[in-house]
Amino acid sequence: MSNKFYITTTLPYVNAKPHLGHALEFIQADAIVRWRRLKGDDVFFNIGTDEHGAKIYEKALEEKMDPKAYCDKNAETFLAVKEKLNISFDNFIRTTDKHHVMAAQEFWKKCETNGDIYKKTYKAKYCIGCEMEVTDSELVDDRCPDHPNRELEIREEENYFFRLSKYQKLLLEFYKKNPDFVIPELRFNEIKKFAEGGLEDFSISRLKNKMPWGVPVPGDDEHIMYVWFEALVNYISAIGWPDKEDKFKKWWPAYQVAGKNNLRQQSAMWQAMLMSAGLPNSKQIFIHGFINSAGGQKMSKSLGNVVDPIEMAEKYGIDPLRYYLLAKMSPFEDGEFSIENFEQTHTADLANGLGNLVARVSNLLEKNEIETVLEKDADKKLIKEFEEKMENYKFNEALEVLWKKLRACDETMTKTEPWKMKDKEEIKKVLEPVAQNILSVAELLQPFMPATSEKIVAQFSAKQVKKGEALFPRLN
Repeated sequence: MSNKFYITTTLPYVNAKPHLGHALEFIQADAIVRWRRLKGDDVFFNIGTDEHGAKIYEKALEEKMDPKAYCDKNAETFLAVKEKLNISFDNFIRTTDKHHVMAAQEFWKKCETNGDIYKKTYKAKYCIGCEMEVTDSELVDDRCPDHPNRELEIREEENYFFRLSKYQKLLLEFYKKNPDFVIPELRFNEIKKFAEGGLEDFSISRLKNKMPWGVPVPGDDEHIMYVWFEALVNYISAIGWPDKEDKFKKWWPAYQVAGKNNLRQQSAMWQAMLMSAGLPNSKQIFIHGFINSAGGQKMSKSLGNVVDPIEMAEKYGIDPLRYYLLAKMSPFEDGEFSIENFEQTHTADLANGLGNLVARVSNLLEKNEIETVLEKDADKKLIKEFEEKMENYKFNEALEVLWKKLRACDETMTKTEPWKMKDKEEIKKVLEPVAQNILSVAELLQPFMPATSEKIVAQFSAKQVKKGEALFPRLN
């Protein structure tokens, strides 16, 4: 019986096109998904778009568009990543979907019935860029560090609040019972310290006459739901909650992928909300870092220094972009991106590395009419070493395992010089094990570079291997 595996990314706001940070999260999740499918697991992969809140409303007004029409237009650019970045998602949810709206309202009612929602007047500093309240201790020069180009708003109004403070002890007990709940450990320690310091109730509604774009609060026409409270429900509405109980029970709890700026929302707020609604907590949360531009500045839409991943994929190919983001970016820490480093990696690792090795070996096998019988899943040691890395989301180290094997193949070729040999059996003695290693690596490349993997596996599974077109054309 196959294992059930449900994984979801966070939902990007649709106020701008997908950027490299979005691509990183989608591609990391996709690598996990493809690995799980390769193992035989039954997988459900959810992504989508977050379409409510002040940020979206502001942009729609700016473009003189109805907010829903604005969201419809921009959601298409995120839906396109399935083809443009080869993301193998099973479900694309939009928070404007009727079913999600119903689910968010039902979730509100459950928390309210449990006594965890109440009304009060409050005053707070608010960052529209984050769609979050911010405290003085979080600010740098009176600005949100993630959105330094935006002035903070001072908000004073009557809102509904969620009793997060009630769940401090329960969250800490949950963290203790689940020592691998947040990966990496650094981020888990961060959220535990945050919870230990005391949790404050948070606002979960906005006055409709000030900001009308959102899900209506059940039973109160004057308020709409705060975007974070409502949007988080997508993780369960995507799998049929509350009306499709069998589907929900089949897939929940989920593995979640999120950026480090989502740590509190995913691993504390959302978990307390689930407890309040009487639902099981998430299974595990993998937190990744940011992609910074050269020099260490964070890439973000609001700072205007983003790289368009779809343009990159169209220019260089999807698999080279996927490879770079998985091999050269730390899964857990911030990484720096530059076109120069990308092109160097493309040349060294792909064109001169994998691509050149495949071309040399296949050319010699075809030229000397050497037939081979190669086995699939032959290198058990390689598979085990690779699996250990993948189970811990260490994508860069998993790829290094494969490239170490490729470098050993290159060394064998350089040392033995089979192109100088005359005896066919001698040539075969050198090339067959190298070809087997290439096939073994190509099989495990599937989660990272699916199209490249498919080409090499097909090429080296043939009895008579033939040289094909260059996998990675050299850059001018």
